[in-house]
Amino acid sequence: MKKIILSLIVLSVLSSCVSTKKYQELDDKYIKLRSENVELKEQLDTLANKSLKCQANLDRLTIQYNSLKSKYQTLDKLYTVKENAYKKLQASYDALSQSSSQTLAYEAEKSQKLLKELEKKQQELAKERAALDEQIKKIEHLENLIAQKDAKLNNLKGSLNRALNKFKDQGLKVTQKNGKIYISMENKLLFDSGSWNVKKNGQDAIKTIGNILSLNPDVEIMIEGHTDNVPYHGNVIKDNWDLSVKRATSVVRQLMKNKHIDPKRLIPAGRSKYVPVADNSTPAGRAKNRRIEVILTPRFDEIMNLLNN
Repeated sequence: MKKIILSLIVLSVLSSCVSTKKYQELDDKYIKLRSENVELKEQLDTLANKSLKCQANLDRLTIQYNSLKSKYQTLDKLYTVKENAYKKLQASYDALSQSSSQTLAYEAEKSQKLLKELEKKQQELAKERAALDEQIKKIEHLENLIAQKDAKLNNLKGSLNRALNKFKDQGLKVTQKNGKIYISMENKLLFDSGSWNVKKNGQDAIKTIGNILSLNPDVEIMIEGHTDNVPYHGNVIKDNWDLSVKRATSVVRQLMKNKHIDPKRLIPAGRSKYVPVADNSTPAGRAKNRRIEVILTPRFDEIMNLLNN
């Protein structure tokens, strides 16, 4: 009890030493960080919406492709029927040429009319087939682009797993889901309790990640800070929102040490306690929730341009 009272007295004395100007500066930084966090969440929502739009457009093109394919099959059957009719007409025309001139003239006129109709149908079918071929080429190109993106993502995941293998027993995990790669790092690798200063082992892990990401410039990099549900109390920052943002920006600054990574690719965000991956009622669960997630998303610029055109 005496130790607690003594600690409270020390904290009170330390707090009184902070000048009004220093407090105002910290408050301004807090407001700025909150504003940046909101803006970054909006950017994340925009990227998610773009990804959903891309998937919706792909689904729409697939439906169009199936519809055009069905139409093509119908037209192909019609073409076969007309082609058979043409052959019969040609045979009839040859036979009629040996008949009387009056009958021949009548049948020839009838045959010529049918032949013109057939030619018209063949021209219409050719146009439909050309349009279908163009749609098929576009869809095949789109499928190839998506397959290339998936292959690059799989290769990137393999490279990360091999390079980061020595950190896995320190709470680092690489997973792939929903077309993205997630690098999850628990606080025991990165931060001491209540701190946002990256530890030496954490710096080494982030440097390794940065080296690989510098070789993959077509991947967006989102850095999310997560906390458990234990309230944070301190003088410099206010709560778990601030702590999660500070830790995310600390990781960003470590990645920016690699001069080959364009800062425009980096998006820090704080998620506080609201996206847990384990039960916060146990120490082990809370330890898993205190983490940094580096989320790697391939750019879909080329695919979006193809869909828009």
